[in-house]
Amino acid sequence: MTRGATGAILQGGIIAAGSGSRLRAEGSRVSKPMVAVAGRPLIEHALDRLRAAGIRRLTIIINEASDDCRRWLEDRAGDLQLDLIVRTTPSSYASFRLVADRLAGARAVITTVDAIMATADFCGFVSQMAALPEDMMVLGVTDLVDDEKPLWVALDPAQGSIRRLGGDRGSHVTAGVYGLPAHRLREPAGGCDRLRDYLGWLLEHGQRMSGILLPRVYDIDRMRDIAAAEQSAAAHGVGRPR
Repeated sequence: MTRGATGAILQGGIIAAGSGSRLRAEGSRVSKPMVAVAGRPLIEHALDRLRAAGIRRLTIIINEASDDCRRWLEDRAGDLQLDLIVRTTPSSYASFRLVADRLAGARAVITTVDAIMATADFCGFVSQMAALPEDMMVLGVTDLVDDEKPLWVALDPAQGSIRRLGGDRGSHVTAGVYGLPAHRLREPAGGCDRLRDYLGWLLEHGQRMSGILLPRVYDIDRMRDIAAAEQSAAAHGVGRPR
């Protein structure tokens, strides 16, 4: 039976376990969560968005080589109830599952650390998610394609429900923001190689999904992505604290 929405989203997660190999190849000397956009590290942008949305209970995963990020969090996350996982995982799917399992039992929002967006847009996502049934999984989607390998989404234009994930075209692409239902998500017996494969599996196996539009989201994988996000920040406030 579908249950109704229950109000504010009070817990969240950040997936920050990537190695940032492409940024390192272009000269970066810090872990990916500590890469600066508009003078502030990615992890700070993510924390500021979650704080602005009223979320203080957080699970964050970083990899074992991200000691600079671990030290930064120890110094600056004092106002948060922080559950920090330090683990090098084999895939985006593995990182997502670790964080999602820690958050299971109540609705939560997970963001990837390398997704840069306007704080007001993120807060709007959280507010709209809170109004949806609590058994609904929600994906942030955008029509700004700023990813080398985007995950395409086909949305029902009337209902906003997700009809298809994957393929070589769609109405939108995923934006690195995931709203979890209150229940623990099902898991395939053999696991998955990638998070996109897992999301597709969930949809195929009956998990209801809805999409919420995020107008401008920049996926920070290369130096040129930083420049694009900073240009958008100057023009539209993307990445600025509210």
